[in-house]
Amino acid sequence: MTSRLIAINLTRGVRLTECARVADGFYTRLVGLLRDRQLEHGNGLWIIPCNSIHSIGMKFIFDAVFLDKDLRVVHLMSEMKPWRISKMVFSAHSVLEIPAGIISQTATELGDQFEMRLDIVS
Repeated sequence: MTSRLIAINLTRGVRLTECARVADGFYTRLVGLLRDRQLEHGNGLWIIPCNSIHSIGMKFIFDAVFLDKDLRVVHLMSEMKPWRISKMVFSAHSVLEIPAGIISQTATELGDQFEMRLDIVS
């Protein structure tokens, strides 16, 4: 069985992912998106716990939504380029990495409330 994550911005009434992965263990957090060549629309990675990210070794640009424990947006990074390191966002508890341009397309802003739905697929 596998699971897929649906990330919903409740404030804007839009979905940012349809089939994202969850990185909540040592190995999945360590590898992150390093094996991916790109992020297709609807895909992403939710890293939990996390308050800082990097794109060292990445092959593409992406957006990142930093969320606190209540899943409110506390920081946004649009179009993070490869070989960069984000600042530490001390109020963040997790980070959702999504295809570049999704933050802008969905009008996601600081303070927006998110919901994460985990669907089990057999």
